[in-house]
Amino acid sequence: MATIFLYEIAGTAMLTLLGGGVVANVILGKTKGNGGGWLLINFGWGLAVFAGVWTAYKTGAHINPAVTVGLIANGAAEFAPGIPVTFGNTIAYFLAQLIGAFLGAVVAWLAYKNHYDQETDAGTILGTFSTGPEIRSYGWNVVTEIIGTFVLVFIIIMFGNTPHQLGPLAVALLVVGIGASLGGPTGYAINPARDLGPRLAHAILPIPHKGSSDWGYSWVPIVGPLIGAILAGLAAAAF
Repeated sequence: MATIFLYEIAGTAMLTLLGGGVVANVILGKTKGNGGGWLLINFGWGLAVFAGVWTAYKTGAHINPAVTVGLIANGAAEFAPGIPVTFGNTIAYFLAQLIGAFLGAVVAWLAYKNHYDQETDAGTILGTFSTGPEIRSYGWNVVTEIIGTFVLVFIIIMFGNTPHQLGPLAVALLVVGIGASLGGPTGYAINPARDLGPRLAHAILPIPHKGSSDWGYSWVPIVGPLIGAILAGLAAAAF
Protein backbone atom coordinates (compact mmCIF):
# COMPACT_ATOMS: atom_id res chain seq x y z
CA MET A 1 0.00 0.00 0.00
CA ALA A 2 2.92 2.34 0.66
CA THR A 3 4.09 1.69 -2.90
CA ILE A 4 0.63 2.58 -4.22
CA PHE A 5 0.57 5.86 -2.33
CA LEU A 6 4.10 6.91 -3.25
CA TYR A 7 3.91 6.21 -6.98
CA GLU A 8 0.28 7.10 -7.65
CA ILE A 9 0.56 10.38 -5.73
CA ALA A 10 3.75 11.31 -7.57
CA GLY A 11 2.46 10.25 -10.99
CA THR A 12 -0.91 11.99 -10.65
CA ALA A 13 0.75 15.11 -9.27
CA MET A 14 3.01 15.24 -12.32
CA LEU A 15 -0.06 14.80 -14.52
CA THR A 16 -1.98 17.74 -13.07
CA LEU A 17 1.08 19.94 -12.64
CA LEU A 18 1.91 19.77 -16.35
CA GLY A 19 -1.70 19.50 -17.53
CA GLY A 20 -2.95 22.38 -15.42
CA GLY A 21 0.22 24.26 -16.31
CA VAL A 22 -0.38 24.11 -20.04
CA VAL A 23 -3.96 25.36 -19.62
CA ALA A 24 -2.73 28.22 -17.42
CA ASN A 25 -0.06 29.05 -20.00
CA VAL A 26 -2.64 29.26 -22.79
CA ILE A 27 -5.54 31.07 -21.15
CA LEU A 28 -4.09 33.27 -18.39
CA GLY A 29 -3.00 36.76 -19.40
CA LYS A 30 0.59 37.89 -19.94
CA THR A 31 2.07 34.40 -20.33
CA LYS A 32 4.45 33.30 -23.07
CA GLY A 33 1.86 30.80 -24.31
CA ASN A 34 -1.21 33.01 -24.12
CA GLY A 35 -3.53 32.28 -27.03
CA GLY A 36 -1.67 29.11 -27.98
CA GLY A 37 -4.95 27.36 -28.70
CA TRP A 38 -6.71 24.06 -28.19
CA LEU A 39 -4.11 21.86 -29.84
CA LEU A 40 -1.36 23.20 -27.57
CA ILE A 41 -3.55 22.22 -24.63
CA ASN A 42 -4.16 18.78 -26.17
CA PHE A 43 -0.46 18.12 -26.69
CA GLY A 44 0.39 19.55 -23.28
CA TRP A 45 -2.04 17.17 -21.59
CA GLY A 46 -0.75 14.27 -23.67
CA LEU A 47 2.81 14.97 -22.54
CA ALA A 48 1.56 15.42 -18.98
CA VAL A 49 0.19 11.88 -19.18
CA PHE A 50 3.52 10.74 -20.65
CA ALA A 51 5.39 12.14 -17.64
CA GLY A 52 2.85 10.85 -15.15
CA VAL A 53 2.93 7.32 -16.55
CA TRP A 54 6.72 7.17 -16.41
CA THR A 55 6.65 8.44 -12.82
CA ALA A 56 4.07 5.90 -11.60
CA TYR A 57 5.49 2.89 -13.47
CA LYS A 58 5.71 0.68 -10.39
CA THR A 59 1.94 0.70 -9.74
CA GLY A 60 0.92 0.21 -13.36
CA ALA A 61 0.65 3.99 -13.77
CA HIS A 62 -3.11 4.23 -13.38
CA ILE A 63 -3.02 7.93 -12.30
CA ASN A 64 -6.76 7.88 -12.96
CA PRO A 65 -9.57 6.19 -10.99
CA ALA A 66 -11.26 5.36 -14.30
CA VAL A 67 -8.31 3.18 -15.29
CA THR A 68 -8.43 1.43 -11.92
CA VAL A 69 -12.18 0.80 -12.26
CA GLY A 70 -11.79 -0.31 -15.87
CA LEU A 71 -9.25 -2.95 -14.91
CA ILE A 72 -11.59 -4.27 -12.22
CA ALA A 73 -14.47 -4.44 -14.71
CA ASN A 74 -12.16 -6.23 -17.13
CA GLY A 75 -11.55 -8.97 -14.54
CA ALA A 76 -7.90 -8.20 -13.77
CA ALA A 77 -6.36 -10.17 -10.90
CA GLU A 78 -3.61 -7.60 -10.35
CA PHE A 79 -3.44 -3.83 -10.71
CA ALA A 80 0.27 -4.19 -11.43
CA PRO A 81 2.81 -6.99 -10.87
CA GLY A 82 2.69 -7.86 -7.17
CA ILE A 83 -0.31 -5.63 -6.41
CA PRO A 84 -3.47 -7.78 -6.23
CA VAL A 85 -6.93 -6.40 -6.86
CA THR A 86 -8.40 -6.01 -3.38
CA PHE A 87 -10.80 -3.56 -1.78
CA GLY A 88 -8.04 -2.00 0.30
CA ASN A 89 -5.71 -1.56 -2.65
CA THR A 90 -8.52 -0.08 -4.73
CA ILE A 91 -9.24 2.56 -2.08
CA ALA A 92 -5.50 3.27 -1.81
CA TYR A 93 -5.33 3.93 -5.55
CA PHE A 94 -8.32 6.27 -5.39
CA LEU A 95 -6.99 8.25 -2.41
CA ALA A 96 -3.48 8.50 -3.82
CA GLN A 97 -4.77 9.72 -7.18
CA LEU A 98 -6.95 12.38 -5.53
CA ILE A 99 -4.13 13.59 -3.28
CA GLY A 100 -1.70 13.68 -6.17
CA ALA A 101 -4.11 15.60 -8.38
CA PHE A 102 -4.65 18.16 -5.62
CA LEU A 103 -0.93 18.63 -5.01
CA GLY A 104 -0.12 18.98 -8.71
CA ALA A 105 -2.73 21.70 -9.08
CA VAL A 106 -1.30 23.59 -6.11
CA VAL A 107 2.21 23.53 -7.58
CA ALA A 108 0.88 24.68 -10.99
CA TRP A 109 -0.79 27.60 -9.19
CA LEU A 110 2.52 28.48 -7.54
CA ALA A 111 4.25 28.48 -10.94
CA TYR A 112 1.72 30.99 -12.29
CA LYS A 113 0.88 32.87 -9.10
CA ASN A 114 1.64 36.35 -10.47
CA HIS A 115 -0.64 35.68 -13.43
CA TYR A 116 -3.44 34.37 -11.20
CA ASP A 117 -3.13 37.48 -9.03
CA GLN A 118 -3.71 39.69 -12.09
CA GLU A 119 -6.50 37.61 -13.67
CA THR A 120 -9.97 39.05 -13.04
CA ASP A 121 -12.17 36.60 -14.94
CA ALA A 122 -13.44 33.88 -12.59
CA GLY A 123 -14.26 31.48 -15.43
CA THR A 124 -10.74 31.67 -16.80
CA ILE A 125 -9.28 30.96 -13.38
CA LEU A 126 -11.53 27.95 -12.80
CA GLY A 127 -10.76 26.68 -16.30
CA THR A 128 -7.11 26.22 -15.39
CA PHE A 129 -8.09 23.90 -12.54
CA SER A 130 -11.11 21.88 -13.61
CA THR A 131 -13.24 21.11 -16.63
CA GLY A 132 -16.53 22.64 -17.63
CA PRO A 133 -19.01 22.34 -20.49
CA GLU A 134 -19.25 24.72 -23.42
CA ILE A 135 -23.00 23.99 -23.51
CA ARG A 136 -24.33 23.07 -20.07
CA SER A 137 -26.61 20.06 -20.47
CA TYR A 138 -25.81 17.63 -17.67
CA GLY A 139 -27.18 14.53 -19.37
CA TRP A 140 -25.32 15.12 -22.62
CA ASN A 141 -22.22 16.28 -20.75
CA VAL A 142 -22.21 12.90 -18.98
CA VAL A 143 -22.60 11.14 -22.33
CA THR A 144 -19.57 12.99 -23.70
CA GLU A 145 -17.46 12.00 -20.70
CA ILE A 146 -18.65 8.39 -20.96
CA ILE A 147 -17.60 8.22 -24.61
CA GLY A 148 -14.21 9.87 -24.08
CA THR A 149 -13.36 7.68 -21.10
CA PHE A 150 -14.58 4.56 -22.86
CA VAL A 151 -12.09 5.22 -25.65
CA LEU A 152 -9.29 5.90 -23.15
CA VAL A 153 -9.77 2.78 -21.01
CA PHE A 154 -10.72 0.44 -23.86
CA ILE A 155 -7.62 1.30 -25.88
CA ILE A 156 -5.34 1.18 -22.82
CA ILE A 157 -6.53 -2.35 -22.10
CA MET A 158 -6.17 -3.28 -25.76
CA PHE A 159 -2.57 -2.02 -25.74
CA GLY A 160 -1.80 -5.02 -23.54
CA ASN A 161 -2.92 -7.39 -26.29
CA THR A 162 -0.55 -6.04 -28.91
CA PRO A 163 3.24 -6.16 -28.41
CA HIS A 164 4.82 -2.76 -29.01
CA GLN A 165 7.72 -0.66 -27.80
CA LEU A 166 5.91 2.64 -27.46
CA GLY A 167 5.46 2.48 -23.68
CA PRO A 168 3.90 5.62 -22.15
CA LEU A 169 4.10 7.39 -25.51
CA ALA A 170 1.19 5.26 -26.72
CA VAL A 171 -1.06 6.51 -23.91
CA ALA A 172 0.14 10.09 -24.41
CA LEU A 173 -0.79 10.01 -28.10
CA LEU A 174 -4.15 8.46 -27.22
CA VAL A 175 -4.91 11.35 -24.85
CA VAL A 176 -3.93 13.89 -27.51
CA GLY A 177 -6.29 12.16 -29.94
CA ILE A 178 -9.17 12.09 -27.45
CA GLY A 179 -8.70 15.76 -26.66
CA ALA A 180 -8.57 16.78 -30.32
CA SER A 181 -11.54 14.62 -31.31
CA LEU A 182 -13.86 14.42 -28.30
CA GLY A 183 -12.69 17.15 -25.92
CA GLY A 184 -14.65 20.07 -27.31
CA PRO A 185 -17.96 19.74 -25.45
CA THR A 186 -16.68 19.28 -21.87
CA GLY A 187 -12.91 19.72 -21.85
CA TYR A 188 -12.42 15.93 -21.61
CA ALA A 189 -11.86 15.27 -17.92
CA ILE A 190 -11.84 11.48 -18.58
CA ASN A 191 -10.36 11.22 -15.07
CA PRO A 192 -12.33 11.87 -11.86
CA ALA A 193 -9.22 12.66 -9.81
CA ARG A 194 -7.86 15.04 -12.44
CA ASP A 195 -11.02 17.13 -12.08
CA LEU A 196 -11.92 16.76 -8.40
CA GLY A 197 -8.42 17.24 -6.95
CA PRO A 198 -7.75 20.54 -8.74
CA ARG A 199 -11.33 21.70 -8.09
CA LEU A 200 -10.68 21.22 -4.37
CA ALA A 201 -7.44 23.17 -4.75
CA HIS A 202 -9.35 25.97 -6.49
CA ALA A 203 -11.81 26.10 -3.61
CA ILE A 204 -9.08 26.27 -0.96
CA LEU A 205 -6.34 28.42 -2.52
CA PRO A 206 -6.32 32.19 -1.85
CA ILE A 207 -6.82 33.31 -5.47
CA PRO A 208 -8.22 36.81 -6.05
CA HIS A 209 -11.39 37.01 -8.16
CA LYS A 210 -11.68 33.22 -8.35
CA GLY A 211 -15.44 33.00 -7.86
CA SER A 212 -17.33 29.72 -7.55
CA SER A 213 -15.76 26.28 -7.95
CA ASP A 214 -18.92 25.16 -9.81
CA TRP A 215 -19.74 22.27 -7.53
CA GLY A 216 -23.06 21.87 -9.31
CA TYR A 217 -21.19 20.47 -12.31
CA SER A 218 -18.51 18.59 -10.36
CA TRP A 219 -20.37 15.26 -10.37
CA VAL A 220 -20.33 15.04 -14.18
CA PRO A 221 -16.55 14.47 -14.56
CA ILE A 222 -16.78 11.83 -11.82
CA VAL A 223 -19.86 9.86 -12.85
CA GLY A 224 -19.30 10.01 -16.61
CA PRO A 225 -15.72 8.66 -16.56
CA LEU A 226 -16.59 5.90 -14.08
CA ILE A 227 -19.47 4.68 -16.23
CA GLY A 228 -17.29 4.87 -19.35
CA ALA A 229 -14.54 2.91 -17.60
CA ILE A 230 -16.88 0.11 -16.54
CA LEU A 231 -18.32 -0.18 -20.04
CA ALA A 232 -14.81 -0.19 -21.53
CA GLY A 233 -13.56 -2.89 -19.19
CA LEU A 234 -16.55 -5.10 -19.94
CA ALA A 235 -16.27 -4.51 -23.69
CA ALA A 236 -12.53 -5.22 -23.77
CA ALA A 237 -13.10 -8.56 -22.04
CA ALA A 238 -14.80 -9.78 -25.22
CA PHE A 239 -11.61 -9.39 -27.26
